[in-house]
Amino acid sequence: MCLAEILNMLGIFAFPALLPHFIELWDLSNTQAGWISGIYFAGYTVSVPILGGLTDRLDPRRIYLCSSLVGMGAALGFAFLAEGFWSALIFRILAGFGLAGTFIPGLKALVDRLNEKAQPRAIAFYTAAFSLGTALSFFAAGFLTEHFGWRQAFGCAAFTGALGFFLAARVLRPQPPSGNPKTQGHFLDFRPVLRNRQSMGYILAYSSHTWELFAARSWMVAFLTFALTLQPDGSTPFLAPSSVVALTALVAMWASVGGAELAVAYGRHRVLRCIMWGSALFACTLGFLPALPYPILAGLCMLYFLFVQGDSATLHTAAIQSAQSEYRGLTMAFQSLVGFSAAFISPLAVGLVLDLSGGGSSILSWGLAFASMGLVVALGPVFIALLCEKATSRAS
Repeated sequence: MCLAEILNMLGIFAFPALLPHFIELWDLSNTQAGWISGIYFAGYTVSVPILGGLTDRLDPRRIYLCSSLVGMGAALGFAFLAEGFWSALIFRILAGFGLAGTFIPGLKALVDRLNEKAQPRAIAFYTAAFSLGTALSFFAAGFLTEHFGWRQAFGCAAFTGALGFFLAARVLRPQPPSGNPKTQGHFLDFRPVLRNRQSMGYILAYSSHTWELFAARSWMVAFLTFALTLQPDGSTPFLAPSSVVALTALVAMWASVGGAELAVAYGRHRVLRCIMWGSALFACTLGFLPALPYPILAGLCMLYFLFVQGDSATLHTAAIQSAQSEYRGLTMAFQSLVGFSAAFISPLAVGLVLDLSGGGSSILSWGLAFASMGLVVALGPVFIALLCEKATSRAS
């Protein structure tokens, strides 16, 4: 399932990886570019409550396979038909529908087939595979575009999506749904989740995490491209910006697994505080440093993503295990709804900050953009303290 997830994700960050190219090719403003990056997650956000909520009533396998086909079609459509801002919006939002029906239903299908003791590590590896898929998406988009063209890059994403479809169909055996329809209300009735203070604390902290994560991933290539303009004349980067961002995603994959292991060893809340506040401090600093020598800046970006992704698996596991078993799919759906609403807004918000502060043509402009990410992720431990820790003390 981790491999199928990676194969389905090859096109997920193809547009952000090629953002400077599309800004020039289609004469986009930073705000328009932010819309195209963010609309992917808008499509995810609109559809994940339905598709995720249904996983308590239907075998998630069925939802996964149908959505995988939608993602393949979106990649093919972008490859052959995208010609500018509006057509790109259409195919990217369809791709978001495909992600909504594969990521969370795939995780639910995995959790349903494992005992509770095995779940934390399995969730950690599955969510870490998201980072590996991201890395390959950035790398493949840059490599294929350089050698064959951007349309071929999106066409390749459709092909790997087909491989992911057949792999998931092979390894997931049909299974009855985990929920009990007699005790459940409407599949979009989120009141049981809203009443669960612990789940809500982790869900809100997760939204702070996704705000920073997807804003950083959407704009990091553009940030590094700007940094290259500040380097001495004639200097050649040892790695292209898209390759640097691909490596940051590989670093993030192991950070997610490592963060989950640390949470088991030293306590979930303590580890989350250290990671999220460390990430906030890093973000508020990194944006002001593009004039550093490019190899040093690239290394700092990789180090930054150790913090950005280090809390991901822990937050997923906490939200899932704090949910009532019959509402686990509903909780995962609501988590994704809230989290990816933040993922939709944050690339647009960063684009607006850039446009309002000089269009991303100065160090101050990028410093303010990264600071806007850091201030939001700093709220994560606050939500946990207000909801999760209070709920635990009341239960005691």
